[in-house]
Amino acid sequence: MKQFSRWLIAISAALLHYPVMASVTEYTLVIDREPVNITGKTVERITINGGIPGPIMEFTEGDEAIIHVVNKLDEPTSVHWHGLLLPPAMDGVPGLGGFKAIEAGTTFTYRFTLRQNGTYWYHAHSGSQEQDGHYGALVIYPKDEPVVQADRDYVVLLSDFSNETGQQILANIKKSPHYYNYAQRTVGDFFGEVREKGFKSAWGNARDWGQMRMSPTDLADVSYDAFLVNGQTNQQNWTGIFKPGERVRLRFINASAMSMYDVRIPGLQMTVIQADGQYIEPVTVDEFRFAVAETYDVIVTPQADQAYTIAAESIDRTGFALGTLAPREGMKGLVPAHRPRSLLTMADMGHDMDHGDHQMNQSTDSMDHSGHDMHGHDHHAMQHDEPAEMQSGWADASTPEGHKALQYSDLRALGTQTDLRPAEREIVVTLGGTMERFIWTLNGHKFGDPGFEPIKLNYGERVRLIFKNETMMAHPMHLHGMFVQLENGQPGEKLPNKHTVNVAPGTEYSVLLTADEPGEWAFHCHLLYHMSAGMMSTVVVAEFDEDDLPASQPAHHDMGGHHDHH
Repeated sequence: MKQFSRWLIAISAALLHYPVMASVTEYTLVIDREPVNITGKTVERITINGGIPGPIMEFTEGDEAIIHVVNKLDEPTSVHWHGLLLPPAMDGVPGLGGFKAIEAGTTFTYRFTLRQNGTYWYHAHSGSQEQDGHYGALVIYPKDEPVVQADRDYVVLLSDFSNETGQQILANIKKSPHYYNYAQRTVGDFFGEVREKGFKSAWGNARDWGQMRMSPTDLADVSYDAFLVNGQTNQQNWTGIFKPGERVRLRFINASAMSMYDVRIPGLQMTVIQADGQYIEPVTVDEFRFAVAETYDVIVTPQADQAYTIAAESIDRTGFALGTLAPREGMKGLVPAHRPRSLLTMADMGHDMDHGDHQMNQSTDSMDHSGHDMHGHDHHAMQHDEPAEMQSGWADASTPEGHKALQYSDLRALGTQTDLRPAEREIVVTLGGTMERFIWTLNGHKFGDPGFEPIKLNYGERVRLIFKNETMMAHPMHLHGMFVQLENGQPGEKLPNKHTVNVAPGTEYSVLLTADEPGEWAFHCHLLYHMSAGMMSTVVVAEFDEDDLPASQPAHHDMGGHHDHH
């Protein structure tokens, strides 16, 4: 009888994943290398169907997706469907899960059933092709009425563009990690610090940074020639049209190779309704910090007959990606002034890891792992009477007094998580590296090096991953094939699903994972050159065995499309 019950559960799970009467939605993507002129200089770049970015691909939950990828490049390529639940062989990472690269001059057809809805994106997982133009947006509409109604619906895809190729950029930063750091501190800065804090403090700070061969201005590895909104420059002014009083849904996607942003729309508050394609309880903010590979869906309701500026400011303050919301074409709003550039502190190097809530005791499963939320810029929570070097510079976005900046701790799943089992074990994932040699590692190893070991999980196992960032840079960690739940201080049934988790410098952050997708999955930092320089691993989930079926399914199979309207 017990065997029969397990068999029934297995069949039911399979039917949930694969609708019997699925509609077919078919696309053809042609990957080519063509001349483009984005900044006034003509360069050869990768295009998809003739453009950068590729087309917005639209599906309905339950569809069977059939996507023909025609490779006209003179090198292999691939397409990874970022955040989608699908078979490993369709995930698009060459050498993993049975997927082989799409060779030059050949066509490969992806086929998979869409088991979710929301805002996602797609990009190459081959070399630095993503930097060179190989990316685009992907929107999956719910099969039922949408949870959140909107009068207008726009994709706002941000990306970084360089007149150098991705290969040239990687060669430059391997040669000199500070190659693009034009804002290095000067002797004048040092004497300014002497006047402000005294010689002893200034000299000690300079000595510490010198010993680490790092710079307090190392907020980003690469400077770019342009930041784009849906492939358009600030001068081209991508515009979303609205009528005053309409509810406008903006599907923000950070498709940059390396750039993180602080996003705001001066004069408009944003109500965040989805994070990484997964519905959350609405939370209203003035701005949010946007890591590479994340997505946030927001609702805005502009009331005035005027133009509003969508301002995404790079966290190193070198530029904006600008777009416009306006009642008519041809209008432009005011461009906000640049905020001051933050300086990293010893706290960003984890030198206060023994202080306060950064101390973690891994010997007990009952401890609270939720106190490590420095993802955003929660400087409102900082102790301003602490010495400046003990406050995180990275986390300070200069958010105006009285304005709300989104924090991971604000995210609460809409609906409820159903897998509430405690973690059976904990796995520490140490984010490390040597900035001076531009080598980045997970658990002390570069991907594929001797000693490299994949993370092995049993099917249905519930685990806690503890990200321990021992570097002075933030790392957006992306696990393919599954969602994790942030341990962000919310009750267990309200923990939000994410496919990308930004781990701030010098901090620890924990997530829960139900290993319910068998196969071999990539697991890496989504900063392209950190991944290329070794910051990647694999997670192997043992093949499906009905004896290993979890007692309940995690919520991402049924969240987003089956709730009462809010």
